[in-house]
Amino acid sequence: MSAEVSTWSQLKRLWPWVRENRAAVWIALACSPLAMGLSMVQPLLVKRAIDDHIVPLQSEGLGTVAALYLGTVGVAYALTAGYTLLIIHAGQHSLVRLRESVYRHLITMAPRFFDKRPAGALLTRATSDVEAIGETLQHGVMGIVLDVLMMIGALGAMLWLDWRLSLLILAVSPPLLIGIELCRRALRKLYLLTREGLARVNGYLAERMSGMEIVQLFGHEQPTIKRFDDLNRRFRDDAIKANVFDAFMYALVDGVGQMCIAVMLWYGAGGLFGEAVSAGLLVAFVDYLERLFRPLREFSGKIAVLQRASAAMTRIFELLDDDDRIAEGTATIPLPSRGHVVYRDVRFGYGDDDVLHGISFELLPGEVVALVGPTGCGKTTLTRLLSRAYDGYRGSITMDGVELSSLKTDDVREHVAAVYQDLHLFPDTLRFNVTLGRAGLDDARLAEVAALVRIDDLVAQKGWDIHVREGGGNLSVGQGQLVTFGRAMAGEPTIVVLDEATASVDPVTEQRITEATEAILARKTVLVVAHRLATITAADRIVVLDAGRVVEQGTHAELLDAEGSYAALYRQGFAEAHG
Repeated sequence: MSAEVSTWSQLKRLWPWVRENRAAVWIALACSPLAMGLSMVQPLLVKRAIDDHIVPLQSEGLGTVAALYLGTVGVAYALTAGYTLLIIHAGQHSLVRLRESVYRHLITMAPRFFDKRPAGALLTRATSDVEAIGETLQHGVMGIVLDVLMMIGALGAMLWLDWRLSLLILAVSPPLLIGIELCRRALRKLYLLTREGLARVNGYLAERMSGMEIVQLFGHEQPTIKRFDDLNRRFRDDAIKANVFDAFMYALVDGVGQMCIAVMLWYGAGGLFGEAVSAGLLVAFVDYLERLFRPLREFSGKIAVLQRASAAMTRIFELLDDDDRIAEGTATIPLPSRGHVVYRDVRFGYGDDDVLHGISFELLPGEVVALVGPTGCGKTTLTRLLSRAYDGYRGSITMDGVELSSLKTDDVREHVAAVYQDLHLFPDTLRFNVTLGRAGLDDARLAEVAALVRIDDLVAQKGWDIHVREGGGNLSVGQGQLVTFGRAMAGEPTIVVLDEATASVDPVTEQRITEATEAILARKTVLVVAHRLATITAADRIVVLDAGRVVEQGTHAELLDAEGSYAALYRQGFAEAHG
């Protein structure tokens, strides 16, 4: 019964999200036994009407019995409607809180968390998995509780009416319960497989949709379709198996129920114990038998809901239990911040192997330091460590004399603004893409930022409230890059981390990007991954990296005179690219 314990433990873990609506839950739980009790009285009233009035043709008092029956039906339906509305209300509000918790958790995870997980799979957990849990909160758990109450009530009434017939019917219960348990265990495994399969399908679809232009340009449509078909068919096969077990469970319960009715009719005709029963008792027993087996028939569907939710809860709680976030410090940067950064013997790796091997250099206040070197030498890694996108480095990185790992993440990101090559614009207004909703950025400040990063003509032409399409589809690549410059400069950072873009743009936009870069270099302490010769020569100091190590440091002229690695890079790349 380990699976049962696991499911019950998962349901208990949902309580924090349900707690705010616990009054509605308790009221619903109080109403449900009353409704079930009234439902159990109804077959007894039918028995009395048949045996005491209809069969002996005694009409006196039949109206009273009919009125009592009608009253119990009306009150039971009112109570049922009441607790159903309360449960739906509590379930929907709990679902909102759970979805918010999942999103809040995701948004605080470190970049390495997203590096290891497809966006589509995370989307499945935050949407369809949460919906599967919501189905259980609103229908599954409460439905099973009510089913159990109905079966207990029906069985108790049957034992009270005729214990021999009741025991005869109970004799078929062991194989029935064994069959239900076997199906339940199989369904739990299969529904977990279907949730994982759906996540794989969604993840693959999201990845290929985002890269559809590349898929089409390189004629990769057919292999993409084949891979999607393989994932889709695997998901289909698991779903079919789950449906087969679900249908078998329903058929098993329905078949056993029909057999019990046949046995009861034989008994009622005097074929078993040699005595006949009253017509009223027979009708009441048929009614109670239907109330006993109806929940069992529906139980298969509710178990299917519960098993889907159990699989979803397993995945949701695995996500919430994953605490792969940047370790939060407690220190703050001394004010006023000077922007003095020192790397001392810094070592770091994304996995088992280090990509940085004892990096040491200094970034003085107001200084521009350019990082150059071949692809994969660790330039971008150094900038991401400074903005606390990653942690777990060894050695020391200090900012204004305070160890970076001991600083509050929000404090670091308030003083360090980063612009990376990956261009990401939100489907929102131009104003939002620059401010990201930060307070205190009025139109006057935005006008200063627009002039600084050379998007003032874009603002004059289209306005701050132009809607930017997803990925900046209605902006040029260069305009998108300048907007990300504005995003970085809007908050008045002390240090700017700039991974200089290398995308080909038109000469006018190229000049604007150069002017915006020069404006940033002139105003801030800047650590730049430099690709343009103009940026490199404008730097106060150049740090040359190779294979995760510093091989040279100095000015452009000093490094050329040294005839080392930088001079070789200059001759092989920069000089050719820029004449």
